[in-house]
Amino acid sequence: MQNNSTALNMPLQIHSSYLWFLTLSYSMVMIVASWFDPRLVKIFGLTTDAGTLIFPFTFLLSDLITEVYGFKYARRAIWCGFLFNMIFISYGQFIIQLPNPDYPSNNALFDTLLQVNSRVIIASMISYLVSESVNSYSVAKFKIKLKGRYVALRFIFSSIIASGVDSVIFTVLAFFGTVSMPNLINLILTMFLIKSVIEIIGLPFSISLASKLKQIENIDIYDKRTSFNLFSLNVDYERRDNAG
Repeated sequence: MQNNSTALNMPLQIHSSYLWFLTLSYSMVMIVASWFDPRLVKIFGLTTDAGTLIFPFTFLLSDLITEVYGFKYARRAIWCGFLFNMIFISYGQFIIQLPNPDYPSNNALFDTLLQVNSRVIIASMISYLVSESVNSYSVAKFKIKLKGRYVALRFIFSSIIASGVDSVIFTVLAFFGTVSMPNLINLILTMFLIKSVIEIIGLPFSISLASKLKQIENIDIYDKRTSFNLFSLNVDYERRDNAG
């Protein structure tokens, strides 16, 4: 009995063939979503920012990472997305400050495309960190509460909560005072609706992939003893955390 207890307390070595790709995909979706946030679009009579159309995929990917590999790895993915997005934006701002050549070029047009609205970028970063943390936290907690059952229900609830948080924080910080209050509320509701619909459409894919990953990787982490501090980079689990 003591030997079994000792074995369960041993560190869990995760050698995944897919976790790196999920983290990379998550980071790339974050960069694309953030880049297109300033562009407003109108779809079926609904006005929203272009980043809203792809941002829900970050929730789907973080759902997968949290459900299979645990909150700690989802948290690492969140910080990877944040870091690479900041590098992408910072490098763009550095480039447009460099001198232009003497002969004609397309630099002026390129510089215009790279110009960023600092308010929109800051709003995007804050809403991203908060909503993604809320989403992964909700997935991990619901999984424990429901003992791993009702995956679809857990994914939907966590994504809807996180979508609402993201839509409110981003829209208020980015556009408050620049658009009328009715338009601001309409924008929040539209963003929330579009994100929720996209997440629901992608639900069968995320549930199926989560199930397959658990079988292939023999990993199914429960964050019963996890510290949910967003600023911790710890990714250590023990064997007893894995139900796979």
